[in-house]
Amino acid sequence: MKKRAVALRHVAFENLGSFEPLIKKEYDLHYVEVPTTSLKDIDADLLIILGGPIGVYQEDAYPFIKEEIALIKKHIKKPLLGICLGSQLIARALGSKVYPNHTKEIGWIPLMLTDEGLNSPIAPLKDAPMFHWHGDTFDLPQGATLLASTPNCKNQIYTLDKILAFQCHPEVMGDQLESWWVGHAAELDQTKLSVTELREQTKQHSQALQSAGTKCLENWLKSL
Repeated sequence: MKKRAVALRHVAFENLGSFEPLIKKEYDLHYVEVPTTSLKDIDADLLIILGGPIGVYQEDAYPFIKEEIALIKKHIKKPLLGICLGSQLIARALGSKVYPNHTKEIGWIPLMLTDEGLNSPIAPLKDAPMFHWHGDTFDLPQGATLLASTPNCKNQIYTLDKILAFQCHPEVMGDQLESWWVGHAAELDQTKLSVTELREQTKQHSQALQSAGTKCLENWLKSL
């Protein structure tokens, strides 16, 4: 019998993307729609927390955040994979502060891997393009190891025990980002970013990221 993986999803179009086939090979995968589902009785061998356009500090507006953090704490010694909002929620569950960054990062920005990152499962991301979409950041959790940064956001990828957390989006696939341009249109309108330019950059970079990202995930799953 396959082990059970549960992916906490906040908006329909921010899914596991290129990570999904690999996870399905090793796990029985279930998506849970966080805003409309009780999280109290969820149990998993691998818990995945996906992205979304809200802040961890908005518990009053989105009460499910408290329930989500409680679930993460319950699974903190098991394999945990966080992406964007997921990395922030894990950081909060580990006692770190999450807050608005001094600038948004949206688009294709390469990572700078630390020495620890170069000798970790994320090493394939060294020369790969990386996609970003976040306005918040967090303090590195106590005991965690920083694996990668960007000039405008130091804490991009970290690990601790069986946790791997990405502030960035190694899972995105080029064609799926068409839904992001629409779903996050209001946020894009507040920036000077061009959907046309983002689409062209995506055509250039998405295939390389898909290859490096899935290799990174494969490495991490093998290390568990």
